[in-house]
Amino acid sequence: MIRLAALLMLCLCARAVGAAPSAADVARLGKDLTPSGATRAGNADGSIPVWSGAAAFTEAQRSMTRAQLEDIRKNRPAELENFAGVGADKPLYTVDKSNMAKYADKLSAGQKAMLEMYPDYKLNVYRSVRGSFFPAQIDAATAANATRATLSGTDGLKGAQIGFPFPIPGNGAEVIWNHKLKFRGTALRRFNNQAIVKPDGSYTLSKLTEDVKFKYANFRQPPAADNKLLFYFLATILSPARVAGQLTLVHESMGTEGGGRSAWIYNPGIGRTNRAPDVGYDNPSVGSDGEQFNDQVDVFNGALDRYDWKLLGRREMLIAYNSYRLNSPRHKYDELIRPHHLNSELTRYELHRVWVVEATLRAGTRHSLARRTFYLDEDSWSIAAVDGYDAQGKLWKVQEAHLMTYPFLPTTTGSPEVIYDLRSGRYFVTAMSNEDAISDFEIAFEDDAFAPASLQRRARKR
Repeated sequence: MIRLAALLMLCLCARAVGAAPSAADVARLGKDLTPSGATRAGNADGSIPVWSGAAAFTEAQRSMTRAQLEDIRKNRPAELENFAGVGADKPLYTVDKSNMAKYADKLSAGQKAMLEMYPDYKLNVYRSVRGSFFPAQIDAATAANATRATLSGTDGLKGAQIGFPFPIPGNGAEVIWNHKLKFRGTALRRFNNQAIVKPDGSYTLSKLTEDVKFKYANFRQPPAADNKLLFYFLATILSPARVAGQLTLVHESMGTEGGGRSAWIYNPGIGRTNRAPDVGYDNPSVGSDGEQFNDQVDVFNGALDRYDWKLLGRREMLIAYNSYRLNSPRHKYDELIRPHHLNSELTRYELHRVWVVEATLRAGTRHSLARRTFYLDEDSWSIAAVDGYDAQGKLWKVQEAHLMTYPFLPTTTGSPEVIYDLRSGRYFVTAMSNEDAISDFEIAFEDDAFAPASLQRRARKR
């Protein structure tokens, strides 16, 4: 009976595959569903609370400027750990190898594997705070998309503008598209620190700046209805010295041509810009020593066409959430980074509902990960975790995004993101900022700043 009830819950959590949402379903947005499509209510025992959205934050936190954040960072850094009122929280309980069976239904396969492999790995579980929210313009566009957005195959998206395309999803690919098109601000300069960590805990740090201009989810400069461009991205490597000055430019678009993107690389050694042959799928990303595939950046990105996507439904799961302490400037990288995994005393896990999507490699295509299970936070459509399996069906890559809501944008995203390699015992951590400047979310770019011809001019200015 318990299994039957669970199956019924999975069946009720999404509309029928291939069917457009009904008018009655769409009318629920902003009522018993949040504007983004999550269930507003908590769970039966209250361990998952009612969605609070913007009300989880103070007015001062919602209106902070970058200058104010930098001032707090410099003079009162403890305040940055208390967004959404979580600064004084103590763990409700801890999951480790000794008691993991008790919480097995709330854990991913990757979490179970980590708990089995590493005796000092644990999940400190805190009260759940559902503070994820987005601008009113995104909410309005999401409601409109619910009746006009369609997806042909895995990548033929039409009719979606600005907001989440599928707040009431009918299949796994639609769920992943919600993550891909999530509002993250209109433009950004991120100061990204990343590390390749050996099993003994030693690591090599690299530093980049990443400039992004979002073209799809940009309500300040709304794109044309037939827009296919999602965003511009330009990464500049600052260190290590052997690759410093390399520039990577990406034009991300809908569709499958070129894996959904065009890319160029400027090599300072030869002083020339060349078209990048392939920066998608399982080609290794720059600076990751093979521990991160290009389509694992932002947990997942790019074309979906190499997989079949199955929506398994929703479930309750422990995921990394409200990770303000982990990002605090009071904790340096030497404190965050430990052998085999991040410092479990600094990570924060909460019980949330997640969408579960299984991607299986499509016949006739290739990818190093033959199967992937994605877990997406229902409130933000952010991918919180991924279990990645090799061609023999063995769990290999375990991804985690330590989710955090930025109320001054507002958006929810992962910082940092981690990929644990269960074969080598190494891991790759990216999107760290504890020892760097706060990302510039007030910056603005003209489109021509992302023209391939501009790379050499930019390089000369460095």
